[in-house]
Amino acid sequence: MEYPKDLKYMKSDEWIKVENGIGTIGISDYAQDSLSDVVYVEFIVDPDQKVAAGEGLATVESVKAAAEVNMPVSGTILEINSGLSDTPEVLNQSPYGDGWLVKVQLDDESELDALMDAEAYEAYCQGR
Repeated sequence: MEYPKDLKYMKSDEWIKVENGIGTIGISDYAQDSLSDVVYVEFIVDPDQKVAAGEGLATVESVKAAAEVNMPVSGTILEINSGLSDTPEVLNQSPYGDGWLVKVQLDDESELDALMDAEAYEAYCQGR
């Protein structure tokens, strides 16, 4: 399992990487491994839409289960990784790279303080 140190994590297995007030969001290696083979990604947000922390942004379906992906912070959707609709398996192959889900303009970077760092998230995953 990979737990990149430059990301923040939610207990529901989403991650966010922030650069210059822009957050890139995806699901963790733990999440993609638990889901197994991802076969479908449906986005339930659109570009320019404001989304609050904890609200849904996509549904990820695998051969084992379906999971809702939630916003770790509040913000405005800037971009959706629409390529995942055609190649959802990228979520399994590259959860921290090409498998990102959305890019957002953060409303309040202090919301990141409520998220786990890599060390805390790794301990959380190992305890499940």
